[in-house]
Amino acid sequence: MPATQSSRESTAQPQSLPGVSMRDLLAACAAAAAVSTPPRAPEPRHSEPVREHRDAA
Repeated sequence: MPATQSSRESTAQPQSLPGVSMRDLLAACAAAAAVSTPPRAPEPRHSEPVREHRDAA
């Protein structure tokens, strides 16, 4: 049984709907990741001062 013309047109190519661009979507994802990621913990300080090795003259 042959398909009707209207059913062939609707399945041939999906229609694109106006919405969010890929650029805006990626920007929103980056912003969400930046906001939801907690800040890094500060690096532990050394109790001893760091001594530089000096060459003899």
